[in-house]
Amino acid sequence: MKAAWLITIAPFAACEPVPTAERFIPDYRGVETMLLADDLVQFNVSMTNALSARDVENYAECAAAGYTLIRGWGFARHLRTNVDEEAGVWTADAVYTISPALPRGISTIDAEVVSAACAEKGIPTV
Repeated sequence: MKAAWLITIAPFAACEPVPTAERFIPDYRGVETMLLADDLVQFNVSMTNALSARDVENYAECAAAGYTLIRGWGFARHLRTNVDEEAGVWTADAVYTISPALPRGISTIDAEVVSAACAEKGIPTV
């Protein structure tokens, strides 16, 4: 019985496309920033070919780090990130506070260090 099941399924397995390298190369589609207050910023990012929600979260963090440096400040604190995926397009809506000094809290980032790591990984910033 098991062999018959494999014979029935085998023709369908041959019809699935073989993944190409392009499927594993992230396509970063841009960042929108919204200043909510002097030190509170929302980042909306989108990308395709993410392997998980963590990829788009990393993209948002890189955007926050780049923006923080553009403002002439050195640190950010992550407040929240909402991630969604629809038809292969991943989006994230992330909110960070930015500051010239290390803020209180556990989800802080050193913008210079994070921006350098993003550049090494090929993840764009703002």
